[in-house]
Amino acid sequence: MTFFSELRGLPVLTVTDAAELGEVRSLTVDAASGTVTHLRVRGRRPRRETVLPWAAVHAVGPDAVLVRSADPADPAPPPHDPVDRRVLTDAGDERGTVRDLAFDPGTGRMRSVVTTLGEIPADRLLGLGDHALMIRAG
Repeated sequence: MTFFSELRGLPVLTVTDAAELGEVRSLTVDAASGTVTHLRVRGRRPRRETVLPWAAVHAVGPDAVLVRSADPADPAPPPHDPVDRRVLTDAGDERGTVRDLAFDPGTGRMRSVVTTLGEIPADRLLGLGDHALMIRAG
């Protein structure tokens, strides 16, 4: 299991020639399917961002993220990073703010969401909007 906070800021390198693409900026999450879908990489130039599909990730290590290909996602999905978003139940109750994400780095499958009020299993995720992460009450 890996936490997003462990990835943020790590260099992203290609497997074939160890070319550095930049550093991990954020993850794009599809809350409905409970998976990390894309890796967002901040390049060397300011405001340059590359969005890679999670399938391009070869390995996640403590010092770097290795990718098979530097080919960007086409089209690039909008950013859906739940960190610092409110957590609301489908009944409208607030359940804190997202602090971190735990996921399987091999598959991108979410394991849990760490909030200011505790941990929420990924199977309770319903969706992610611009203002909140929605979960099933329970």
